Amino acid sequence: MAESKNGTNGSGTKEAQEEQLGIQAQVVAQYIKDLSFENPNVERLLSGPGEDPNMQVEVNVNARKVQDELYESAIDFKAHAVNKNGTIYDMEIVYAGMFRIKNIPEEALEPFLLINCPALIFPFLRRLAADITREGGFPPLLLDPIDFGGLYVNRQKEAEKVKKTANN
Repeated sequence: MAESKNGTNGSGTKEAQEEQLGIQAQVVAQYIKDLSFENPNVERLLSGPGEDPNMQVEVNVNARKVQDELYESAIDFKAHAVNKNGTIYDMEIVYAGMFRIKNIPEEALEPFLLINCPALIFPFLRRLAADITREGGFPPLLLDPIDFGGLYVNRQKEAEKVKKTANN
C-alpha cells in the first residue's frame, strides 16, 4: 500500500480507522458468579410422582464497568418449583460474562450491556439450569428464550414511573 504524506496508509488517523470498524465486542470470560440449588423435601417427593409443579421464574440483568473498555454483564436467574407436598426445588444462578467493548457511543452502552451481552451468554445459563435440575434428580428445566430487549424496555418504564412518582 502507498503511504500518504501524514504517515498513515491512506485511511486517516487511528481514531478514524477505529470509527470505521464500528462497535467491537469480545467475550473475555464467562463464569458462574453465584449458584444455589436446594432440594428440601426429597423424602416426600420420593413417595410418588405427585402433581405437576407450579414453577415461578424470575430473571434480572445487571451490568457494571470493571476497567476501561471492560464490562461485566450478569443474568440473575431464580426458579422455584412447588406442589401440594411443598417446595420441590429452589435454584438461584448468577451467570456472568466479561466483555471488552470498544467504539461504542455512550448512549448505546447501557442497552448493549443489558440486551446484547445477556443474549450472548444465555444459552450457557440455559444449559446450566437444565444440567443442575437433572443432576438434582428432576427432569431438566428447559428454559424458553428470553426477550432481553423487552426486559430492558420494561425496566426503563418502571424507572420512569418511579421518577414521576418521586417528583409528585
